Amino acid sequence: MSVTESTGPHLSLYRATGAAPAPDLHPNGVNHLALSTSDMKAQLTFFADVLGCPTRALYWMHGVANTFHGFVELAGDSYIAFVQSPANPTEPVWGVTHSGNAGDPVTAGTMQHLALNVDSIDDVLTMRDRIRSCGVQVLGPIDHGMIQSIYFAGPEHLSLEICTGRDIDERQWVDPEVQALCGITDAELAQLVEPRGFDRPDEPLVQPPFDESKPSMHYPPPVRDVLMALPDAEVWTRLSVPDPPVRQLSHRAGPNVTHRRVSVPERDVGPGTV
Repeated sequence: MSVTESTGPHLSLYRATGAAPAPDLHPNGVNHLALSTSDMKAQLTFFADVLGCPTRALYWMHGVANTFHGFVELAGDSYIAFVQSPANPTEPVWGVTHSGNAGDPVTAGTMQHLALNVDSIDDVLTMRDRIRSCGVQVLGPIDHGMIQSIYFAGPEHLSLEICTGRDIDERQWVDPEVQALCGITDAELAQLVEPRGFDRPDEPLVQPPFDESKPSMHYPPPVRDVLMALPDAEVWTRLSVPDPPVRQLSHRAGPNVTHRRVSVPERDVGPGTV
């Protein structure tokens, strides 16, 4: 398999190198969490001025009419994104669309609150003071044992937290009472603590048929059926939009770096359903 780019280090994928993914491969972070907004400017300004997170992208959302997409940076591989559509509702319904704080109820499957990481308790306290210096109230710090946190609100009633902590030990932090109330047996817990591995097959798997018992993206059924029937290679070719809206790179990227275009042959993208 070939992967091409204009300049910079050569990108290699598994088939090009003869390597294989680790059987215990799993997502290793949040690349971006996308939040709905009706005021892109207010969100970008809050995250920049109050939290110090720089804006890294602002463009028309790919494949979505009349919709803005903005990204603020937490780290080089982690972002908060915002999606502004003219159809976005603007009024919160407490306990339905918004929790209002880090403890109150909200509709299942929605975000209850968002916790952002820093490296130390000193950093938590520094962020507390930065946020308060902008006139925003902060609750905390609070010591939860495995993390230490402060709590505050963002624009459009976002429920936010900044915390520090890592390497949670499930031997200490899985409460047997809560485990039982969740209907999780000891055998099931063992599988949750050590998930099964996965060996990638030599050939890409075809798309499974629609199954109402499985999670699925919400589209009108005819649209869903057409999208999910597209071969992966056709999705890659027809829906990818790799070029940035501004081709001139800023000074941040350095003089020897250009945007790269990745080309993946159909064999490696997969056959889809055909």
